[in-house]
Amino acid sequence: MDVIRLRDEYIKLGQALKAAGLVGSGAEAKEVILKGAVSVNGETDVRRGRKLYAGDVITFNGEEVKIED
Repeated sequence: MDVIRLRDEYIKLGQALKAAGLVGSGAEAKEVILKGAVSVNGETDVRRGRKLYAGDVITFNGEEVKIED
């Protein structure tokens, strides 16, 4: 499981996908999120601007990324 360390209070879902290297661009992040291919804490989420906080886990394409302080 990869880890993203927060620099602020939260990171948005689209930004997190890019930061983790799971997508190559913001447009690609938007596309996969809107298709329902991304889950947050085990539940599908289609909001690119979803705020992620420490402890959240995103899953995409069989890979998991944990958000940490």
